[in-house]
Amino acid sequence: MSSAQTAIATSPTVTLTRADYDALQQQIQSLKNQLAWFKRQLFGATSEKRLVPDPAIQADLLAALGESLPAPTKPQSEKITYERRKGKRRGEDCLTEQGLRFDPTVPVEIIDVAVPELSGPQADEYRVIDHKVTHRLAQRPGSYVVLAYRQPVLKHLPSQTLKSATAPTAVFEGALADVSLLAGMLVDKFAYHLPLYRQHQRLRDAGIHLSRTTLTHYVQRAIELLRPIHDAQLEHILRSRVLAMDETPHKAGRKGRGKLRQIWYWPLYGETDEVCFTYSASRGRQHIDALLKDFAGTLLSDGYAAYERFTAQRPEVTHAQCWAHTRRAFERAQGSEPQAVDEALALIGTLYQHEAEIRKRELTDQAKLDYRIRHSLPAAQAFFGWVHRQRNRVDLLSSDLFAKALVYAAEREAALKIFLSDPVVPIDTNHLERALRVIPMGRRNWLFNWSEAGARDVGVIQSLLVTCRLHGVDLYTYLVDVLQRVSRHPARAVEQLTPRCWKERFAAHPLRSDLDHAH
Repeated sequence: MSSAQTAIATSPTVTLTRADYDALQQQIQSLKNQLAWFKRQLFGATSEKRLVPDPAIQADLLAALGESLPAPTKPQSEKITYERRKGKRRGEDCLTEQGLRFDPTVPVEIIDVAVPELSGPQADEYRVIDHKVTHRLAQRPGSYVVLAYRQPVLKHLPSQTLKSATAPTAVFEGALADVSLLAGMLVDKFAYHLPLYRQHQRLRDAGIHLSRTTLTHYVQRAIELLRPIHDAQLEHILRSRVLAMDETPHKAGRKGRGKLRQIWYWPLYGETDEVCFTYSASRGRQHIDALLKDFAGTLLSDGYAAYERFTAQRPEVTHAQCWAHTRRAFERAQGSEPQAVDEALALIGTLYQHEAEIRKRELTDQAKLDYRIRHSLPAAQAFFGWVHRQRNRVDLLSSDLFAKALVYAAEREAALKIFLSDPVVPIDTNHLERALRVIPMGRRNWLFNWSEAGARDVGVIQSLLVTCRLHGVDLYTYLVDVLQRVSRHPARAVEQLTPRCWKERFAAHPLRSDLDHAH
């Protein structure tokens, strides 16, 4: 080697360039992983269900880890004989030959089809012996009605004095809106995410002229009437033995010229299928401390460190964590370690197969716990044994997404196993994430709130509407009833107006709008 080559080889510039090259390679790999993840989000499967194409592969993986899948139980069978006619099969809820499905609450209008034979010169030769019915789904444009209360003015003849009947009181003083309009606006805006400016356009197209400020005022006052119901529901949720909690961002209030503040909703999901969206101006732990100061039980959450710090100082609170978030950590590493990630997803998928079997058998309480101990516990132990062996690999870099997923799972092993010792604890927070979708959907439609007070109002109304859906309560019927009932209902019994209790006490005979009685 010449002296010039030796100088180049030992030059510090070459060593620095090599370090830069290695850093660039790591950055390129990281960007490739991110790109692969985004492609999977756009073009991959949208469900988190892990389908194992060959159960033998999963069984071999568990056998190599010293575990085995439980033998599948044979379902009881019986011989059934029946006759069926040829033709396209329809579902049991199909009420028409064409396959249209609707429940008895849907109004049906009958249209008699004109038959020329019955009106022509040969009409006497025909008789109607039956009717063939064809159903088609139709729609009327959104319509509005003005209720005109005619109040008789009476003259008392002996005293020659006048007296008139009093019109029914509105939901709140000075309102030009019937309760049906208030309930409809709330449902359109918060359940179907139709902004008020679009509702204002629809009113204007129908020939009704109200300002958008008036509509906003009506929404705010209606939600204020519902706030005590929300507070009672929140109080009941906090008495749950198992509580799921999450957080999601939103924009509300002006931060400066052209900027909006970021606020946070912290939804709570109680053990009786109730949800409350609590509000906080930040994502700090202070909100958790204030909200759960009297809570004692199991808190189920994702891997956000604030929950762990909170439970570390509260011995009366057990911290359980979500397996779906653990799975997502491995799924993000699919591009860098596809084979190892497939193994991780197969092992986690075993746990979800057992949960599906529990639901299929409708197991509860001790029977559910016994099943988890017999089947899910060995699968969880096999998974964490695999995690610890993978972490000992010398070829993994700490910056690798797969290595980060291993650390995420290993550090949360105890919290991830909590569901194995308590049958009431779910395996993940997916039930809560499904409930909080209304907030991201709102961000895509009405985008933001002008004020933080408006953001608090969103939390109140969404808490009630989402809970209504969880309990199968019709949103419009519920709001029409409680908006009229809340002002006359005893304050000490306001919990009776929460969707869970309202369904049992008032759903059979709800209060209706005067629109239903108008001629």
